[in-house]
Amino acid sequence: MNLLRSILFALAQAVFTLAYALFSPVIFLFGQHTRHRLLSGFAPGMLWLLQVICGIRMEVRGRENIPPTACVVLSKHQSAWETLALQLVLPAHVWVAKRELLWIPFFGWLLALSSPIALDRSKGKEAMKQLLEQGKSKLEQGFSIVLFPEGTRIPYGQKGKYKIGGALLAKHAGVPILPVAHNAGKFWGRNAFVKRPGVVQMVIGAPIATAGLKAEEINRLVEEWIEGEMAQL
Repeated sequence: MNLLRSILFALAQAVFTLAYALFSPVIFLFGQHTRHRLLSGFAPGMLWLLQVICGIRMEVRGRENIPPTACVVLSKHQSAWETLALQLVLPAHVWVAKRELLWIPFFGWLLALSSPIALDRSKGKEAMKQLLEQGKSKLEQGFSIVLFPEGTRIPYGQKGKYKIGGALLAKHAGVPILPVAHNAGKFWGRNAFVKRPGVVQMVIGAPIATAGLKAEEINRLVEEWIEGEMAQL
């Protein structure tokens, strides 16, 4: 049954994504803030399909911790679910993404319209300089920056190495970090086609101030909070 539901969801996802992608030339005509509002219907639509077809729902705790001004959001990364759910939960934001994601047909078009910070990770210091410069500019424009500090999807119950880029950006721009933990991998696993019904729990922590701290200290506080929450999820 879960396989059949997953096949139906994949078909519905393809149709829904194609419809939005075909609308992308019109969305492109607007400024970034307007594009963000026009694109904001994609994630709720996908999450609705996920709930109706696959039986995956979400519960969010800690919405009151989201600051009124732009910040750096560092989230656990286990599946494609959080890339949808965070769009529904967070105010205006942009993503830090691998440049090659923009080359994916249809999905990549929509991602490009959101004006992400698209990095070529093979360029090392140059990519970090791009992150700091573009990230600070986006924050000054009122957009929060969303990063996955582990860099890639990590299977549920495991932990990757927390990279320092997000902490460096927050320190460089003088903004707090908003940590996010969730257990989406229990129901939509890393690179898994078959999805299992259930309730994904997302927890948003209190903002972590960066003033007076080194990037390494900030990164450690983020890791300790997220992994502490994961142990309870």
